[in-house]
Amino acid sequence: MSNTAAKTAYADMTVEELFEEYRREPSDELKWEIVMRHTGIVRNIALQIQGVYCTFAQLDDIINEGLITLAKAVDKYDPSIGKFETYVAKRIRGMIIDLARQQDWVPRPVRRRTKEIERANAELYNELGRFPTEHEVAQRLGISDEEYQDAMANASMYSVVSLEETLEGYEQIAGPEETAADMMPEASLERQELLDKLTEAISSLRENEQIVLSLYYQKDMKMKDIADILGVSHARASQIHTRAIQKLKVLMAPQ
Repeated sequence: MSNTAAKTAYADMTVEELFEEYRREPSDELKWEIVMRHTGIVRNIALQIQGVYCTFAQLDDIINEGLITLAKAVDKYDPSIGKFETYVAKRIRGMIIDLARQQDWVPRPVRRRTKEIERANAELYNELGRFPTEHEVAQRLGISDEEYQDAMANASMYSVVSLEETLEGYEQIAGPEETAADMMPEASLERQELLDKLTEAISSLRENEQIVLSLYYQKDMKMKDIADILGVSHARASQIHTRAIQKLKVLMAPQ
């Protein structure tokens, strides 16, 4: 089949049908047909977490890297693990975060203050048996409420990376990622326990924190748009996001 004829045939196929055809007879034309149908995911995620890489890379460079990640994901995708969109979104986000880690992109004062806040949150949670208020954390750090709010707004993107590291720690305990068919029963059980724990942790958050996480990670919305939906400032939406992430880190930390 010529390239032109192949493109015409592919145009009428669903993504599921494209994957079935690709598994039967892999080809570069078919792979890139799947990739090009999902370029919007790459751009949306790249725009959404632009703050993570804006100091060391341009949007177009990240999108190009994302397309490479997409192409690799086509070969590794197993429909039994869920939708391709969900599968690949995680990998694109991970690719961007890996680049950020390599570049050590977070200013040292922001990194230091964020770690101090996370440590204070964990200490107060263990002491009080509940999550501390923002004022209590500020008091523990010896800073004003305004300084605390500024730090939380600045820490939003760093907190994304920080949570990813926590979840990666769990995944290393559970073992390397495998398809559902290949996964040993013990590893499958451990992964399910991780998912259950994460679900329980999210359900314990405040409603506005759950909304921010849902819109940010499931709907891939930018923080500015989330702020508009909540009727708050961009900075306040970032603060809510950061606090939600820090709570999850406390709840997800290995015991």
